[in-house]
Amino acid sequence: MQRVTCYRACRLLLIVSGFSIRSALAQNIGSSATPSASPSPTPIVFSERTLAGLKQLQQAALSSDYAFREVAHLSNNIGPRLTGSAQASKAVEYVAAEMKAIGCQVQLEKVIVPHWVRGEETAALMQFPGQAEGTTQKIVLTALGASIATPLEGIKAEVVCVRDFEELKSLPREKVFGKIVLFNRAFDERMAAQGHGGEAYGQAVVYRSDGPSAAAKLGAVACLVRSVGGADYRLPHTGQTKYEDGAPKIPAAAVTAEDADLIAALTREGAVKMKLVLTPQILPDGESANVIADIKGSEQPEQVVIVSGHLDSWDLGTGAIDDGAGVAVSMEAAHLIQHLHLKPKRTIRVIAWMNEENGSAGSKTYAKDHASEFTNHFAAIETDGGAGHPLGINIKGKPEVKAMFSPVGKVLQDSGAGILSFAEHAGADIEPLEKAGVPAFAPIQDSRFYFNYHHTAADTLDKIVPDELQENAAVIAVLSYALANMEQPLPR
Repeated sequence: MQRVTCYRACRLLLIVSGFSIRSALAQNIGSSATPSASPSPTPIVFSERTLAGLKQLQQAALSSDYAFREVAHLSNNIGPRLTGSAQASKAVEYVAAEMKAIGCQVQLEKVIVPHWVRGEETAALMQFPGQAEGTTQKIVLTALGASIATPLEGIKAEVVCVRDFEELKSLPREKVFGKIVLFNRAFDERMAAQGHGGEAYGQAVVYRSDGPSAAAKLGAVACLVRSVGGADYRLPHTGQTKYEDGAPKIPAAAVTAEDADLIAALTREGAVKMKLVLTPQILPDGESANVIADIKGSEQPEQVVIVSGHLDSWDLGTGAIDDGAGVAVSMEAAHLIQHLHLKPKRTIRVIAWMNEENGSAGSKTYAKDHASEFTNHFAAIETDGGAGHPLGINIKGKPEVKAMFSPVGKVLQDSGAGILSFAEHAGADIEPLEKAGVPAFAPIQDSRFYFNYHHTAADTLDKIVPDELQENAAVIAVLSYALANMEQPLPR
C-alpha cells in the first residue's frame, strides 16, 4: 500500500515537473520571438451610415407612387413597344426625359434593331372527324416573333400532332412532309402554382424557339406550338422563335392551350386539315437606343452598378409586367436616391434596354461598346419577372457574396424580401456581364401567376398590384445603394 502511494506520488511529481519544463521552454521561446499580432477585426462590409440609408430608401419606396406612375404612362399612354415601332421610339424619349428631370446624366446609346411587324393571323380546321357539313372550327393563335409569312392565300395542309422532339424524330419523313406540325407540350401549371414559374417556362419554351426548324428539317410546311404559359382563357402567348442556320424557314405560330388540346383530340380520331394564314413582315433594321442614366459616384465614379429593365415589349398587350415594371422600379431607385439626397460612392447606372424580346441587340451592343470597362463594372441588377411580391434577392456570384449581404437581407426582411439565394442566371440583358464575371442580381418574385399573362394581350396595367410594385421598388433601391456603398469589393 505504501509502495503504491509512493509510486503515485513519484509519477505525479514527474508529470508536474514535465509540465513545468514545457511551460518554461514555451515562455522562453515566446520571449525570444516577435510578439504575435492580435487577431484582425472582421472587415466592415456596410457602414452604419449606409445601413441607415438603406432603411430610409426602403421606407420611402414603400410609400412612393413614382414607379406606378411611370409604368402606367409606359403601358397606358405609350402602349405596346415592339422594337422598331413608333411607340418604342416614344418610350426611349420619355424615359430619357424623366431621368434628366431628376438630375441624372443621361445619354442615348445607339442600337441597330430588327423591325418585325405582325400582320393577319387566322386559322381554321377545314376537315376533321365528326364535322358537320359546311362548317369549320376557328383556331385562336398568334404568330411567333421572326416568323415568315404564309402565301397570301394561306396554307392548307393536314396537321400532325406530337408531344416533343423525340416523338417527332420517331416519325418517318413521309408522315411529316407537306404537313403542319403541332408541338403539344404543356406548360406545367402545377409547377408554376408552387412558385416555380420560371422553371416551368424553361421546360416548355424550347419548343417555341427550336420547334419550327426541327419540323422544317422533316419537310413540314408550317409549325404550331402550344402556348408557353397558363391556360384557361384561350389566350395565345407569343414570343421569339429561332431559325436554325441551314434549315428551311417555315411559318410559325402559337395556339392556345385549349385549341392545342382540341387538335390533339381530333387527330387521334382521324385526319385533320387546317387552313393557316400569317402575314407578318420583316422590314429593314432600324435605329433605336438604350437609355443610360447615371448618378455619378462621389468616391469611385469609375466603378459602375447597373440597375435595369427592358423597355421594349411584345405588341399583343401593353407591356406592363414585361417589362414596364422592371424599367419603372429601376427609375424609382434613382428617383429616391436623388430625392433623399443620398450620395452613392460608386456610379449608379440605370439602363432601359432596347430589344430584349426579339434579338437582345441592346445588351449585345452595350457589351461590345463597353467591354473594355467591364473590369470597372462592380455589379449588375436586372428586373424582368413582372411585379409580383418579392421574396428576396437572387445572386449570380461567388459563395462569399451571400454572407456579405446578410445585413441587406435583414433590412429587406421588414418588407418580406429577406431571402438571399444563388441563381444560375440573373437576367437576359445582363448576361454578357455575367459571363465576364461581373456579380449579377435580380429580385426573387412571386411567379405563380406571371406566366398567365406573359407575352399575351392580357399583359396590361391592371395586372400590377401597386403595393407589390412598391415592394419591388424597395428591393431594387436598397440593393442598388448597398452595392454602390459597399466598403469591400465583391469577389469575382
